[in-house]
Amino acid sequence: MDYPVHELAKLSGVSTRTLRYYDAIGLLRPLRTGGGGCRVYGPREVDRLQEILFYRALGVPLAEIGRILDDPGYDRAASLRAHLSSLQAEKQQLEALIANVAKTLSSMKGESIMQDREKFEGFQKKTLAENEAAYGRELRGRFGDEAIDASNAKFLNMRQEDWAKAESLRAAYEDLLQKALAAGDPAAPDAQEACRLHGQWLRLFWREGSYSRAAQAALGEGYASDERFRAYYEKLGPGCADFFRDALAVYARS
Repeated sequence: MDYPVHELAKLSGVSTRTLRYYDAIGLLRPLRTGGGGCRVYGPREVDRLQEILFYRALGVPLAEIGRILDDPGYDRAASLRAHLSSLQAEKQQLEALIANVAKTLSSMKGESIMQDREKFEGFQKKTLAENEAAYGRELRGRFGDEAIDASNAKFLNMRQEDWAKAESLRAAYEDLLQKALAAGDPAAPDAQEACRLHGQWLRLFWREGSYSRAAQAALGEGYASDERFRAYYEKLGPGCADFFRDALAVYARS
């Protein structure tokens, strides 16, 4: 079914002004322009608008959405599966936080005893949901649903001492990475030690048997090519994402 711009706006809840803007930036072109310059949208455009709104709900910038949807290798079914996983993670997060607050209130009333680990379960699921929303599509596309689901399950079952170890390793490898970046040699000892510690950090989250230096180096490619990963490492210093990718490539070959 075809929709004039005002009907699509009513159907989708997106203003006509927004639809015109999407057209202007090349994100959502109409099927055709009717009499009087009225934009008309067909089934393909309706589907694309739905996908745009999915990504917007996950906080993805418009420029990145356009890049994703226009990629020749874009797989709509895989994208929808990633959206579903993100939404399910958000649902679980909300349910966990509700349960966490209820348990806390019950404990305060003396009706039950709340273990220390239980106090943080909801926040673990919140972190997981945020990571899924930000990086789920890229990671699932690179490593597959089974590997990411197993990693998520391992994450949720981490003990307090595992969390402390993870934070210690992350801080250590990022500190070394900054020092190595200043020196400028991805093969230098500090850079390679940062890669080793990063590998230990990954093993805390990845399912058993899934780690390899080649897989770690592949993740490094993602750090450099995906703007969200890239933005994180660029906070450590300009050029850090590319430098870390190169260091991991050296580490994989050693």
